[in-house]
Amino acid sequence: MRLDLALCRLRIARTRSLARALIEAGHLRINGERAVQPSRAIAPGDVLTIPRRLDVLVIEILTLPMRRGPPAEAQSCYRVLDPKEQSALAEGSRTVFKGNHAP
Repeated sequence: MRLDLALCRLRIARTRSLARALIEAGHLRINGERAVQPSRAIAPGDVLTIPRRLDVLVIEILTLPMRRGPPAEAQSCYRVLDPKEQSALAEGSRTVFKGNHAP
């Protein structure tokens, strides 16, 4: 399935054109590699890294949706790999240093 279509059906992007813009801007990664072509194929087992406004969403595709259905149906097609931002990467982005302490 095309990456832009999958993002729309998984309800990660509101429309296919917004998904296409996100991909073409080079902000999305598939299995650690930057994806810049909306026509790139994805399959179950692929790991997507998707930037959002304040955080990063890391998901594993379990199945490819056949339609853009309700949110519960879309969420059953993927698994969040970093629930509640428990990784050190997510934690470091929110760390605030005070005073003259070096990170």
